Amino acid sequence: MAPRITLEDVSKAAGVSRSTASLVVRGSSRIPESTAVKVREAMHELGYVYNRQAANLRQSRSMTIGLIVTEIINPYFAELAMAVDQITHDAGYTIFIGYSRDNAERQHEIVSSMIERQVDGLLVLPAPDTDPEKLNKQVNAANVPVVLLARRFPGFDYVGSENVKGATMLGEHLAALGCRSVAFVGGRAASSLSEREEGLRTSLEPNGCEVWSTDELRSAITPEGGTAAVGRLFDLGRLPDAIVAYNDAVAQGIYEELRRRGLEPGRDIAVASFDDTRIAASQVPPLTSVAGFPQEIGTRGTELLMNRLADGNADIPTQLALIQPQLKIRSSTATWRPRT
Repeated sequence: MAPRITLEDVSKAAGVSRSTASLVVRGSSRIPESTAVKVREAMHELGYVYNRQAANLRQSRSMTIGLIVTEIINPYFAELAMAVDQITHDAGYTIFIGYSRDNAERQHEIVSSMIERQVDGLLVLPAPDTDPEKLNKQVNAANVPVVLLARRFPGFDYVGSENVKGATMLGEHLAALGCRSVAFVGGRAASSLSEREEGLRTSLEPNGCEVWSTDELRSAITPEGGTAAVGRLFDLGRLPDAIVAYNDAVAQGIYEELRRRGLEPGRDIAVASFDDTRIAASQVPPLTSVAGFPQEIGTRGTELLMNRLADGNADIPTQLALIQPQLKIRSSTATWRPRT
């Protein structure tokens, strides 16, 4: 017996996303006619038959998606949220946005609230102290698919940057400059933190460069957190060759504290970061940062969730998508030279 032609087959043949193909077969006016023609041609060539009965069952959905991020002030989260909004809008969905403030208990309450309002699926950038088992029970009990973004736990669909690779590229760059000590500042216990530390250590330590990453250097992922953490570092009497910030927001605070103590970023101490949001290029001096592409993470994560919904949240193996990072070298490291 020939395998059943699915909507996934149609979308691949037409070169569009699964959600776009779904909108075309449902007769949505949101899709450009040129795209709709490609989808209909693929349906005809493959012999796809639209299962209207199954589609009618799926239309009992609320056509809402829940998005939970830390906060929206950080440009990284804002860019990610805008990408999610665009994809959900094009697919005919409305999004509810909740802010966990990196508090797992608050996140749990938001998930419960969104499930009570019958969201069809969830996109979650999890708080560092999230209990994966608790989250799993919440969504499984309601049969609500969830995709994790940027931070991961086993057992969940996930889309995020390949942090180890990005940190490795940054570490190799700092080693080539002649750095002998690097302080990793900001962030709290999360997969992204441990992955970035792993990449820094594997690229720096074999080159004789110490990596400082202690509890005193952990902080909120805000400018205030960066200021406080680097202040504690200096109060311990430690002056590294380079400081790597958990993200661009933390780096803002590091710049401020360096200058308060009479040190110039990029001259006295090299400074680098992760995310490469608009904050990075606008700093003085411009900040070296590892681009994590939050818009692509938001887009890919939403498309993955839409595919789950199109399949009726079937028992499909966990999906993992890693976005390739890029190192953007700027003056905050490029002009630094070892102290003599």
